[in-house]
Amino acid sequence: MKKLFRNRAGNVLAVVGAFVALAIFALTATGMAQTPAPASIHGKVTNPAGFPIVKGDVKLTTDKTGEAKDRKYKYSFPIDAQGNYKGDGIVPGDYLAVVMVDDKTIDFIESAQLKSGADFEGNFDMTRKEYIDKMTPEEKKQLEEFKKKNAETMAANSKIANLNGLLATARGDIKSGDFDGAIKAMTDATTAKPDEAILWLTLGDAQLGSGSAAQAAARTAHTSPMDAAIVEKFTAAAASYQKAIDANTASKKPNAETGATAYNQLGQALGRSGKTKESGEAYDNAAKADPAGAGKYLYNEAATLFNAGDMDGAAAAADKAIAADPKRPDIYYIKGQSLVSKATVDPKTQKIVAPPGCIEAYQTYLQLAPDGPHAADVKQVLDGFGAKIESSYKANTKKK
Repeated sequence: MKKLFRNRAGNVLAVVGAFVALAIFALTATGMAQTPAPASIHGKVTNPAGFPIVKGDVKLTTDKTGEAKDRKYKYSFPIDAQGNYKGDGIVPGDYLAVVMVDDKTIDFIESAQLKSGADFEGNFDMTRKEYIDKMTPEEKKQLEEFKKKNAETMAANSKIANLNGLLATARGDIKSGDFDGAIKAMTDATTAKPDEAILWLTLGDAQLGSGSAAQAAARTAHTSPMDAAIVEKFTAAAASYQKAIDANTASKKPNAETGATAYNQLGQALGRSGKTKESGEAYDNAAKADPAGAGKYLYNEAATLFNAGDMDGAAAAADKAIAADPKRPDIYYIKGQSLVSKATVDPKTQKIVAPPGCIEAYQTYLQLAPDGPHAADVKQVLDGFGAKIESSYKANTKKK
């Protein structure tokens, strides 16, 4: 065989070359066969009364001519508690899509064209005229009786759905920085349902965000961050937070977390508008409403008052925050910074004398956060006072 191959090598290679050429021609002319990408489907199933169907399956078959009881369904996707369904990995094709509840077909899409790599939206809306027209007289009578009995509930559900949509839109706008859009959405929402605390709370957040953005822009432009128009934004936010507090208090089941959050945000809005005394009172109320989070709210109070330039108020708030949560390092930094401005110079020694509690606050900060973001500054301040730098935290232990 080896000899034959060598003797006929030229002919063999020529034949092979011809086949390769034919193969290349065939591929060029017809293209390579490819497996189509799978399709997917999703949709919502709604009953004749307009409510979602919350159980059952959506099934797909290419058998459109056989008896319903004999059909074989290639795919089946469950309907969830919101009336939605979805499925993927489907071979592209023209399908009959049916809704089945308790093994009974209650609606169908005759031609669901599922294309390669595409997602098909197949909604089953049984409120449509064509569906209602095919109902029996008895079924239509039952539907009308149901609608009459549940008209109030249906209207309330529709209103709630709309409010939830506005709330979701506003939260998305706040996150993206579109505060005007969020204010518009939540103004509509609070007008529709003025007794809902969470709506007023979200409106306040949008107004607070708008004021904060305006204040930041003013600082960048070297104009007054306390311009009347900017202060008005914070005043509007404070009014919304107060309405959230009032609505929560008046509800049948007041929510402690909602109340505390509203008071916390009220404190921030008041502080940014220059009303430091009222701001402190709001934060104190937040701590009372949610004692477990008192350390967080009182820290926010100290930070707000410090940023507003109220050093005495910030130091007092820091002491309250430390009493509530002594392991929060930044509160000691705020306390030290609030007190350091009261440092004096000893006329005899000409040395700088720190006010009571200042050195201890800085040292505690270093003990809790030796590598914290303010550690370098704190060490420099302590060095200026000639104070010992404590940079390691030691837990209290007792010998048994």
